[in-house]
This record gives sequence, structure tokens and C-alpha cells, in this order.
Amino acid sequence: MCKKCWSFAIVLLILLSGMTYKFIFQGSVKISNDGRLAIQLEQPEKDLVMSEMRAFLVAIQQITDGILKQDMQAIAKSARSVGLTTQRSVPGSLIGKLPIKFKKMGMDTHNQLDTLALDAIELEDSEHTLSQLNTLMQNCITCHAIYKFEVNN
Repeated sequence: MCKKCWSFAIVLLILLSGMTYKFIFQGSVKISNDGRLAIQLEQPEKDLVMSEMRAFLVAIQQITDGILKQDMQAIAKSARSVGLTTQRSVPGSLIGKLPIKFKKMGMDTHNQLDTLALDAIELEDSEHTLSQLNTLMQNCITCHAIYKFEVNN
């Protein structure tokens, strides 16, 4: 009887490990024709991710405008609008499809935007803000070089 219990426990552990790897680390990806990793999503999931990226672009343009106008309040407001708190609305089913490196890069981008917002108010140094924005944009460039989104067929 004990051998069956241990066998069952081992099988469950293997299944749980596989599911954890798939859900947390690998995500739903395949190599695309252009060599990037294509994250496989349903159309509404892709629409959500693409709208978030457009929000990043709008915020970056507003931050740049704020730097030119020396308007640190506008910079902070724009950066906060796409900071970490926006991640709360992402469904778990979508998170499970994203590879761990993509998730880390996304979280880092949101964190950098929150830091940029805080620093804009506290430091009131547009050169520092511009430097932070430059660093942040490296995440965007890296992500777009590595990943793309495809709708499941």
C-alpha cells in the first residue's frame, strides 16, 4: 500500500512540476518565421497586450513632452498611468501564456516607470528623467527584438 502511495505522490509531483514549468517559465511560445519567439494568445488577449503597449507609447511621448516643458508633475502623472498598478487587471490565463523572461521584463518596465514618476517629483531633474527614460526604452527595444504575438489558430 505504501509503495502505491509513494508512486502516486511521485506522479503528482512530476505533473505539478511540469505544469509549473509550463505556466510560470515557458509560456505558450513557438519560434516564428522571423526567428523571434511568437507568444500564442487568443485574440482578446493579444488585443489587451497591444493596448498596453500603445499606452506605453503614449506615456513615453507625454514624458518626453514633459521633459521639454520641464513639467515634472505631467511626467509623474504619465509614468504612473502605466506603472505597476496597471498589472492588476491582467488575467491569470494570459499571464500563464507569457514566458518568464517576458514577464520579468514587463515587471521591470512597470517598476522603472514607477521609479521615474517618484524621481520626477522628488528630484525635479529633467536630465535624470531623460536618462531613466533612455534606460527604460532598452526594455522596449529588447522585448520587440525577441518577441511577437500571434493568435492561436
